[in-house]
Amino acid sequence: MKKVLSCLGKYRKDTLACIAMSTLEVIMEILLPFMTSLIIDRGLEKADLPAVYRYGLVMVVFAFLSLIFGATAGRFAAKASSGFAANLRENIYGKIQTFSFSNIDKFSVPGLVTRMTTDITNVQNAFMMVIRMAVRSPLTLIFSYVMCLMISVKLSLTFLIALVFLVIALGTIMVITMRIFSRVFKKYDDLNASVQENVTAIRVVKSFVREDYEKKKFAKASDNIYRLFVKAEGLLALNNPAMMVAIYFCIIMVSWLGAKQIVAGELTTGELTSLFSYIMSLLMSLMMLSMVVVMITMSLASVRRISEVLDENSDLAEPKDPVYEIKDGSVDFNHVTFSYKTGTGKDVLSDIDIHIASGETIGIIGGTGSGKTSLVNLISRLYDVKSGEVLVGGLDVRMYDLDTLRKNVAVVLQKNTLFSGTILENLRWGKEDATKEECETACRAAAADEFIDRFPDGYDTRIERGGANVSGGQKQRLCIARALLRKPKILILDDSTSAVDTATDQRIRKAFREYIPGTTKIIIAQRISSIADADRILVLDEGRVNAFDTHENLLATNEIYKDIYESQQGGAGDFDEKGDEK
Repeated sequence: MKKVLSCLGKYRKDTLACIAMSTLEVIMEILLPFMTSLIIDRGLEKADLPAVYRYGLVMVVFAFLSLIFGATAGRFAAKASSGFAANLRENIYGKIQTFSFSNIDKFSVPGLVTRMTTDITNVQNAFMMVIRMAVRSPLTLIFSYVMCLMISVKLSLTFLIALVFLVIALGTIMVITMRIFSRVFKKYDDLNASVQENVTAIRVVKSFVREDYEKKKFAKASDNIYRLFVKAEGLLALNNPAMMVAIYFCIIMVSWLGAKQIVAGELTTGELTSLFSYIMSLLMSLMMLSMVVVMITMSLASVRRISEVLDENSDLAEPKDPVYEIKDGSVDFNHVTFSYKTGTGKDVLSDIDIHIASGETIGIIGGTGSGKTSLVNLISRLYDVKSGEVLVGGLDVRMYDLDTLRKNVAVVLQKNTLFSGTILENLRWGKEDATKEECETACRAAAADEFIDRFPDGYDTRIERGGANVSGGQKQRLCIARALLRKPKILILDDSTSAVDTATDQRIRKAFREYIPGTTKIIIAQRISSIADADRILVLDEGRVNAFDTHENLLATNEIYKDIYESQQGGAGDFDEKGDEK
């Protein structure tokens, strides 16, 4: 809670102003029944019309001031709660930017989305309720009860009985529903995951005619939330009956005992009238408090989930004295072992011990699950090793400033992302101040110029979100060009030419040699043709180094590599190649 409230920031002043205005509003409202009793006792019963006008005018002033204070309090409450929610979103988003991949895996993307939307909305609504109703209601309750004590101590004891009853009833309901709401928001994660997966893969869903299956899966996730909400709301519905029992009990007791006191001359008609007003104010404040309890109950689960993100520290700690310069593009894996913390606990990589000289072109090949992507992720320190060390430029990657390291290690993924905007804007993600000429040069190197020039708007062509209006091969080439603009010391291509034909692949590799000759190039590929001309090729098998040698030597000495080569040569090849004739 403390961590969440620290996000209030500059809106503390608005919060305090709201509390002050609410306090003044309550004071004005509490004085109205008192003025009513004066009108009855000193005006009507004594037939003193000037007194009625005098006290009536004071009542109008109090009512007008109460209206102004209430409206001002509402304005401050809206500003404070909206600002609080905005700060929470910014803090969570900023925190997520510092997370390593393992941190994100821990929460899951749908889980983080739920926290930034549903959970923060719940907290925002609860916060507004707290600074308005949770201030108004207790003050109204206290001031009303003080006024009741001033009128009749004996009748005021009636409220204590009702209060004890309500505290027990509402407290029991709150404890039970809090547990249910904690489960509800976990189910929201499942619902968001279902939506995200369906929308992301909508083309696959439609191509396999699986709409009905997806509808049923979504309906199941939605039904789980529905059932839990019905259970929780069913319990919360008991608040009103409990409140009505307390209200009717107080009215009956005050009417009965108050009538006796009037007959005995211990109470005036005006005092009994104002006492009924204070009873209703007191009990309505209790009802408002019950609503606050409901909101707080719902929001506490959200507060805990938000706090989990804010309290989470990145697995990738910055060094105390970071290094801001990388000498060269050499890469060394010294007996590296790695496993995903959120996985099965099994080592993904085991005792990797390889050494890559600066400027070398290295190919990596291996079966699915052999650890190819995991290996290259360690170079840019997207994860930290379990044991051993990864050196870049002769220094452990954990010694570098993270921004410095990642600016010098460019990664092009197989499923890389383009953002909504023009082609030029997407390219400049690699280098913010890149000129158009630099972008054109990088696109020629990535063989992207040939399709960009065919677009009517050229480099000003707008890319839809996720690159939906370009093909897979075009998207990969734009992502390669974006990485080349950075002119990194190390370039990693993680199967990022899988969607381009072999002829284009050859053009890209040739351009690499001319455009970035001093850059270390690490290429993960499924096609041997993409890495055959590499200086050396790493063969991975179940997270271990099976071989690390040239194409020719591997063909002569390594069975795994030879089997892959023969299976690919025996097939039909790419559309622009002729398969071997049998």
